[in-house]
Amino acid sequence: MKGAIIKDWNKVDFSDRKQVEKFAGAVQHFMSVPENDKMFKAAMQAFTMKGDFPSEILQVLEKYHITSHYDNAYEQIFDIKDFTGSKESGFDILDVQSSLVFRKVKAGDEVEVYKASGAKTSVSFDSYGGAMGLDKTWFDDSKYWNIEDTMIEFRNKFYSGKASAFYTLIEALATTNDVTWQTSIDTLAAGTDGYTASRDVATIRAACDAVLGRIKDKGYNVGPNTPFFLLAPNSLRNRINAALTRLNQGFGGSSKQLDYNVVPLYTLMLSSSSDYYVGIPKVKLKGGNRQDLTLYNAMNILRNSETVAGWGRYGGAIGDTEQLVRCETS
Repeated sequence: MKGAIIKDWNKVDFSDRKQVEKFAGAVQHFMSVPENDKMFKAAMQAFTMKGDFPSEILQVLEKYHITSHYDNAYEQIFDIKDFTGSKESGFDILDVQSSLVFRKVKAGDEVEVYKASGAKTSVSFDSYGGAMGLDKTWFDDSKYWNIEDTMIEFRNKFYSGKASAFYTLIEALATTNDVTWQTSIDTLAAGTDGYTASRDVATIRAACDAVLGRIKDKGYNVGPNTPFFLLAPNSLRNRINAALTRLNQGFGGSSKQLDYNVVPLYTLMLSSSSDYYVGIPKVKLKGGNRQDLTLYNAMNILRNSETVAGWGRYGGAIGDTEQLVRCETS
């Protein structure tokens, strides 16, 4: 059988310890670098068990398997540093006035967000983990597709949980950061064509003005030409795109009404379907990876299965809540 993680399962001899080690290495690579599909594909094509595979049996990975089934738009918002080769237990954000920090949660619980203030906020790297059971009969009976599907689902759930933690930080903003739905910049009446888009343009513009006004004297090296992010629920995609592309005049070549550089990002992970967020990315929106998703396995003799546990360590914080705002749509 040809698969997504192992190109040809028939070439794997699980009685050979060296081949089992190679198999484990392939799975670990799959777990730790899901965001780089090209790298993953190349590594799997180069992976060998009993010598190089003939080119004719190298199967292109199915789209389902090479597409990330988790949301990583938050990586464009937060400045996420790589601490995987360090001995650090966390990191600090300096010159903090008001911040939000998430902490680890037990399985089934929601992420908790803590508010902090002062000259410094310390962000710890907490461990997040889970486990899966691989039935030994799947190996004995060559049910390799079950093995791959289980590992793919496990990986996607881990990284989805990580994304959710960062989005929870954003949604924890106080209502003092809210920007109300602004009046039409074209003085259009309700029900008129373009009325909603016109009010949304005014709201996004007011949001950008508010953020720049709050942080302009903080030494962040930002200005009117600095790119903004706009994080919105996917259900608002068409509406937001209509606002961002709205023209001053009704003909091609006319300038856009919104004169800020705003990059839209869409997600399914926000709890509200009516609010969206506008802000300056990076700067004091921080995250850190201490340990990539790492697998550990042991035989469970009572269940006749291979129990595989996965652990990762990371942390995140919003070091300045004035760096972003929440926008209303009604």
